[in-house]
Amino acid sequence: MKHTSIGAVALLATFAGSAAWAGGADLTVFDWSGYEDQGFFGDYMAKYNEAPSYTFFGSQEEAFTKLQSGFTADLAHPCTDAVRKWVAADLLVPLDTSKLKNWDAMLPEIKEVDGVMIDGTAWMMPFEWGNTGLIYRTDKVSDDKISLQLMADPAYQGKVSLPDAASSAYAMASLATGNGADYTKLSDEQFKAASDFLRAVHPNVRFYWADAGQMDQAMASGELELGWAWNQSELNLIWNETPAKMMRDVDKGIATWACGYVHLKSSTTPVEQIYDHLNALSEAASGKYIIDSWGYPHANAEAFKIADQALIKQYGFDDPKSFFEGSLFFDAVEPALEAKMLKEFERIKAGF
Repeated sequence: MKHTSIGAVALLATFAGSAAWAGGADLTVFDWSGYEDQGFFGDYMAKYNEAPSYTFFGSQEEAFTKLQSGFTADLAHPCTDAVRKWVAADLLVPLDTSKLKNWDAMLPEIKEVDGVMIDGTAWMMPFEWGNTGLIYRTDKVSDDKISLQLMADPAYQGKVSLPDAASSAYAMASLATGNGADYTKLSDEQFKAASDFLRAVHPNVRFYWADAGQMDQAMASGELELGWAWNQSELNLIWNETPAKMMRDVDKGIATWACGYVHLKSSTTPVEQIYDHLNALSEAASGKYIIDSWGYPHANAEAFKIADQALIKQYGFDDPKSFFEGSLFFDAVEPALEAKMLKEFERIKAGF
C-alpha cells in the first residue's frame, strides 16, 4: 500500500471538489439518441475531462413511463409539450435562472413557450427547436404534387414512415384534415377525422420509426419516399447526396417544436455540476455546432451570429418570430385527449 505525505493529503483535499477531480460521468442524462455528441457540451468536457453518462429513450411517452416507474437520472431532454405533464407528476425540480449564465441570451420567442416557463417558474433550459414535417424523395415526388394527403395515396403503399409517437402522428393527421389549430383539444368529430386519416395511411406505412436514423437509411436507399420527421433527417439526406427535402409550405402543413433540459427530482449529482452541464449546452458555441452540424436552430440568439449564415437562411432560422408563428406549434395536449390518442394509435398500428 502506498503512503501519502501530509502535504499531499492537503493538496488532495484542496482539489477534491474541483473540476480536475470531479467525475464527469457521475452526471446522468436521460436523452434522445445522438445527443451524447460532445460537440454540444464542450465547456463541460473542458472542465470535467469526461462526458456524462447517457441512457436513451425513443419517445416522450416512453420516457415518462420509465421515470414514473422509478428510473432515476439527473437531467432529461423532453420537449415543451411534455413539461406540464412531468411537473404534474412531480418528476421535476424548478430551475434557478440565476445559475443559468446564458439565460439572458436566449431567444425571447423560446422563453415565452409554455413549458419553458409555467406560471412564472422556469422548468426547462431550452436547447434546440425546429420543424417536424413531410420529407420526400424529390426524384419520386415533384414539389407541386407534395402534400400530407399524399401519404394516404395507395400509390405509396410501403413507401411511408411515421414516428412511433401518438402525439406527433395526431399532429400530422390534424394538419392533414384541416384541424391543426385545434390539435391539442380536438372535438370528437375532429379526433375521428384524424384517426380515419391515420388508418388510411397505415397500409402505406413500411414501419413506424423510433430512431430517426432508421428512417434516414430507408429514405436514402429508396425503400421510403415519404416520411414525417425532423430537420436533422433532411440534413442527413442532403449530406448523403440523397435527393430529398422537407415540405415547408405552411398552408400545406408543418409543425414546430422546442425541446430542452429539465432537472429531475431523482437527481443525486451536486447542483453545481448540473448547472455546469446546462451552461455548456446553452453556450453560443454549442448553438453554432447544432446549427452547422445537425440542422437544428439553437435557443441562444448569439449562436446565429457565428453559425453558417447560408444554412440559417436556407432553413428559415433568420426570422425566428415568423418561424414560430407560421406553423402548428407542438403544445401540451389535454390529458384526456392524450390518453385517447395513445390508445387509438396503438389500435391503428395493430391494423384495427
